[in-house]
Amino acid sequence: YYSCAGLKPRNCVANFNFWCCSPNLLFGMGNPLLDICAVVDKDFLDKYSLKPNDQILADDKHKALFDELVKKFKVEYHAGGATQNSIKIAQWMIQEPHNIGTFFGCIGKDNFGKILKEKAQEAHVDAHYYEQDEEPTGTCAACITGDNRSLVANLAAANCYKRDKHLDLEENWKLVEKAKVYYIAGFFLTVSVESILKVAKHASETNKLFCLNLSAPFISQFFKDNLMQVMPYVDVLFGNETEAATFAKEQEFETKDIKEIAKKAQALPKVNKKRERIVVFTQGKDETTVVHSGKVETFPVLKIDPKDIVDTNGAGDAFVGGFLSQLVQEKPLDHCVKAAHYAAYVVIQRAGCNFPEKPDFK
Repeated sequence: YYSCAGLKPRNCVANFNFWCCSPNLLFGMGNPLLDICAVVDKDFLDKYSLKPNDQILADDKHKALFDELVKKFKVEYHAGGATQNSIKIAQWMIQEPHNIGTFFGCIGKDNFGKILKEKAQEAHVDAHYYEQDEEPTGTCAACITGDNRSLVANLAAANCYKRDKHLDLEENWKLVEKAKVYYIAGFFLTVSVESILKVAKHASETNKLFCLNLSAPFISQFFKDNLMQVMPYVDVLFGNETEAATFAKEQEFETKDIKEIAKKAQALPKVNKKRERIVVFTQGKDETTVVHSGKVETFPVLKIDPKDIVDTNGAGDAFVGGFLSQLVQEKPLDHCVKAAHYAAYVVIQRAGCNFPEKPDFK
């Protein structure tokens, strides 16, 4: 017998998943990118001065790369970007019903935008993009050579999201209000902090769950003011060990111990006193640290043979997606972490943030 947030309790345990997971319960907002994946040759890498295994932002010399990749090689398309990846993973873990997650972001009125909409739909994500014609749809080229992947991201339209043009519209805000759990990757702090704050304040005022990811060390360093504007509304904070270390340095925590950093982050001022903040820090193959209710817990990750690891780039997004899939169902915290570890375990054995048809998780 369960009582799910905002839903009437049901006596039928068999229907628990259906009743707990109606469409649009999970909301994400971020930088949508169309992932364009292809096996390329060394000449292609050399032409665009790419290293075999790297992650860079596109500059002027990479402008022609994306079109050439499509014309010259056999490509696969996927709906990408950190937050959208996590929403995709959460949907995959839950399976039914579809459209558990709503996603907002900005794309261009172009062919790549059309493909991105199709791929989001195929992933059963209820994507509502702000479409504009000043910048092209954001893309991320994954240039594969052997076991290596060279990633080139062109944010383009993703940088153009406007609160007043999209989030504030009545039909869109209604979708925000339907959600019970909100997740935004820290990358979006560089785009529209006013949009994040509007969503975060709504979550706080209605006692819903607002989750944020530190996402990258540069966010804590160069977008510190934006990050700390949002932090008082954060109910669940995610990050990895590198991001946590940078955050601690910028906040002058005067410790390098991951558990102490998590405890200090958990204790930062918070607006909604009805919920204690939860801090979740991953450490790659090492244990995950979680601070909640004044105590520290650690959870070992699933063991994997190094030779089975194909690509770790999507591990963080997958971890969060797995966690959110259980959080939105109001499962216990340890079950959320278990699902997070499982999702990351599956994804790192595949190229990109991809997964088999169905999960094998209980």
